[in-house]
Amino acid sequence: MGTPLIDLDPTSEVPIYQQIRDRVVEAIAAGTLPVGSALPSVRALAGGFGINTATVAKAYERLRGEGFLRTTSKSGSVVARGPGDPPSPPHVVDDWRARVHTLLAEGHAHGVPDVVAVCREVLAGLAPATREPAEETS
Repeated sequence: MGTPLIDLDPTSEVPIYQQIRDRVVEAIAAGTLPVGSALPSVRALAGGFGINTATVAKAYERLRGEGFLRTTSKSGSVVARGPGDPPSPPHVVDDWRARVHTLLAEGHAHGVPDVVAVCREVLAGLAPATREPAEETS
């Protein structure tokens, strides 16, 4: 059970709260959760998966801290930013760049034959505003 936008793997080494956070970010990037979309309440999502509400609350808190969600008592948690929005502040971009560095290093260390091709393939599956810009010609 759960929600169509979030698929959790209880046997994964990745903590459940991180899986929730990652699936929401992926749905935002793919355009399936546009800005203003409401997310299920913490209780509803926890109940749907049969997990502790603190786990969902931790995921939502991370998403709020990263600027992806805003929560109000009236509307609950809604998507606050998406691919078409202006770039995030420099500290957010620096943190993201560090995580990309580690992920690419991991792929390289695992012998992924063409890391750049994998990156292009992933980018092609995201919402249009996130796709790599065409190369400039001089």
